[in-house]
Amino acid sequence: MTITQLQYVLAVAEHKNFTLAAEKCFVTQPTLSMQIQKIEEELGVQIFDRTKKPIQLTEIGQKIVSQAKNIVNEANRIQDIVEQQKGFIGGEFRLGIIPTVTPTLLPMFLNNFIKKYPKVKLIIEELNTEDIIFKLNNGHLDAAIAATPLNEEKIKEVVLYYEPFVAYVHENNNAFSKKEIEISDLNMDEILLLQDGHCFRDSVMNLCKNGNNLDHNHFQLESGSFETLIRLANEGLGTTLLPYLHTLELNDKDKQKLRHFVEPKPAREVSLIYPRNELKIHIIDALRTTIAGVIKGAIVFNNVQIISPKSVK
Repeated sequence: MTITQLQYVLAVAEHKNFTLAAEKCFVTQPTLSMQIQKIEEELGVQIFDRTKKPIQLTEIGQKIVSQAKNIVNEANRIQDIVEQQKGFIGGEFRLGIIPTVTPTLLPMFLNNFIKKYPKVKLIIEELNTEDIIFKLNNGHLDAAIAATPLNEEKIKEVVLYYEPFVAYVHENNNAFSKKEIEISDLNMDEILLLQDGHCFRDSVMNLCKNGNNLDHNHFQLESGSFETLIRLANEGLGTTLLPYLHTLELNDKDKQKLRHFVEPKPAREVSLIYPRNELKIHIIDALRTTIAGVIKGAIVFNNVQIISPKSVK
């Protein structure tokens, strides 16, 4: 068997369709089918159950695909080792970022990274956490920036910074008169949330559960952006919570409506995450170093309570 044949097997396993897999591998469908048939004949087993639609892996096929991923990754690692030895930092690198981090962190480090590592072709996708995990596990992303901990067995997490939650309250809210607030100061039937699918939404709901005063029926007003939530709060329609970095660009009038929590401040942990068997560690290290260089001057909080970004039933 060859590495190319294993790559064809992995493509069919992913797309569950011979024609689509052939397109992704830039070969004709008959060529791909013939090579997969050859490897099945060599092994004396059926990797795919072709009687089902979409095509499914057989029981032994699942084990073969799992091992094939390891073999293909290790084969690719040879080139990675050579590039690291030469000190070369370049090539295509696919990075996922969650939507609540993109508008604040990306402008802070992207220009510096591009200038310092011009040979890296950085392909950035804005994705929710669920999609990021799927793409990391299936080799469609090299790394991602997301809220952690995620506790995914195959994914390594390297913490970049801790970002406190900050309340944004209207002048008519009782919490407005306080310099610092506690979770119990929040009126849960006035909380404005991001739409479902955002991990920051889940973090806020988990925070409210910690306060033992959560009623799911109270969460009525939801939006897709922090900007909309701020506008709703300005109209006196409720209170919202913002990540700290989102508060830095507010105008002076809006900043007067911010209320920080008492220590330990509820916060999210933002990390650079990547598969444990990732090949491009030299680029990951370059990313981490670049981000650390710009973030340390903008956000330094130690006494925090990390709120999980995962939905807790």
